[in-house]
Amino acid sequence: MSRITLVEHDPLWPSLFDEQARFITALLSPFVREIHHIGSTAIPGLAAKPKIDIDAVITDPGALPELSARLSKASYAYHGDPHANGLRTFTAATLPYGTRLYLCGDDNAAHAERMLFRDALRKNQDLARRYETLKRQLASKAGGDWDIYTNGKRAFIEAVLATCSTKKAPPSPAGPSY
Repeated sequence: MSRITLVEHDPLWPSLFDEQARFITALLSPFVREIHHIGSTAIPGLAAKPKIDIDAVITDPGALPELSARLSKASYAYHGDPHANGLRTFTAATLPYGTRLYLCGDDNAAHAERMLFRDALRKNQDLARRYETLKRQLASKAGGDWDIYTNGKRAFIEAVLATCSTKKAPPSPAGPSY
């Protein structure tokens, strides 16, 4: 089992996202409606796993086979829908950090939750610090077990979502995957 690695915040993350967003938008045109920087690399000052996480909302879920083929030709690996929440997952070994891309439709509950959570942490640095502390504790405790790490964050994430003023989408069946 490989160790769960968190790296200190890198001020390059927003520009690396912008670069990947332009590339992905061009590659998947005309099927991308919106593209969002999500996950810990999208939170100023927050330590994160060394991957830029991106949610791309697509206009036609029926185009997924074509979009998968385009991404495959661009060296993205397809991982299916590992959390059974409608987020089709792709990864690429982009430099200096990897990219994890999720494709979803407009009405995806997991995507809506991820946006609410990201925005809550962007607005509240104390909340972001508490999340970072939790992530560091879990990464150390998990010993490479991703289930321990991911499930250990769930109660914190759900508590944050419960405080969001915007009505949140119902939880996805497998829970959030942040």
